[in-house]
Amino acid sequence: MNFLDQPRQVWVTAFAAVIAFMGIGLVDPILLSIAEGLHATPSQVTLLFSSYLGVQVLAMLVTGAASARFGAKRTLVAGLALIVVATVLCSLAATIGQLVALRAVWGLGNAFFIATALSVIVGAASGGQHKAILLYEAALGLGLSVGPLLGALLGSISWRGPFVGTAVLMAVALVLCSVFLADDDGPRRRIGLLDPLKALRHPGLLRTSLGSALYTAAFFAVLAWSPFVLGWGAVEIGLIFFGWGVCVAVASVWLAPRLGNRFGERRATIAAVLAFAVLMLVMAVPSKPLLVVAVIVSGLVSGLLNTLFTGTAMSVSDAPRPVASAGYNFLRWLGGALAATFVSHLAQPFVVAAVCCVLAAGLLAVGRTRQAPVTAEAVLVGEDVVG
Repeated sequence: MNFLDQPRQVWVTAFAAVIAFMGIGLVDPILLSIAEGLHATPSQVTLLFSSYLGVQVLAMLVTGAASARFGAKRTLVAGLALIVVATVLCSLAATIGQLVALRAVWGLGNAFFIATALSVIVGAASGGQHKAILLYEAALGLGLSVGPLLGALLGSISWRGPFVGTAVLMAVALVLCSVFLADDDGPRRRIGLLDPLKALRHPGLLRTSLGSALYTAAFFAVLAWSPFVLGWGAVEIGLIFFGWGVCVAVASVWLAPRLGNRFGERRATIAAVLAFAVLMLVMAVPSKPLLVVAVIVSGLVSGLLNTLFTGTAMSVSDAPRPVASAGYNFLRWLGGALAATFVSHLAQPFVVAAVCCVLAAGLLAVGRTRQAPVTAEAVLVGEDVVG
């Protein structure tokens, strides 16, 4: 079956996911502009990442329960509505404290959207879970590439511009999801608030999630710190991260499945995360041209790791997909939140990021990450909530 031959609700959800993921890299090109406009320090500005991700991490624990109780469509639409409100208010913020707090609200909405969107796409996509995950990670890559570009173009006018642009696009996604996603009918299984944490008792899922958390910490060291090292304008930073994001999307969809099939997901993931460690050490060299090249090339490795980690996490245990997704995303984004919080306080952020990647490779190399078959129960939980 053609990879692009998917039901309408899959494409609508994927489009909304692109816009949602734009929020991660949106502020990259305007970090210096925000610092200047709101008279903030670099450590205060990087809180825009940590507040966004920190709230998102905690909310991930309740996304599965919310989706099971209210249905995927209602949960997803509620998350989009929160993002629209938060982005509009971000454009009106008068202090860095207000902006950080509003980014936290944005992160709350994103949590309800991201975990639910993955479940919706996996449950509704044609061609099985493998192709569905490729679609989800392609949306991630496109969002990460378009976000910095939009931030650069609108940020060259005002740092408030990117937030207004995102609000408009997210409002469009909200309308499309409200109209075209299937209604939340049919039986639903009860999912407890602690079920995502209980799912992490599975050794394979725990190792995969912790490895992803360590890699994601390095991932956000690149996002949150490299703009300050370069010290360039919004357009220059935006173009660099646009190239980086395109590499993420290409590697997610085309390179990751080929390498995974040829060498096995486990070996491919270990090799890729070690390659990311090498790139982190290259970024630590005090050379701006070298940093630019390393940032863009790191997009290829990030695309591989995003798809390989997610594919493994969604199939390594017999937990229902919404539960496994919530537990995995909880640890995955926790790594990003911690990195964004502490990166400005480290003497050598990229060296620490390299160490995190080596530790991730060590975790993956220990034991066997056996991929469990997807049970009928897991399939039903994922599909019942999308109608």
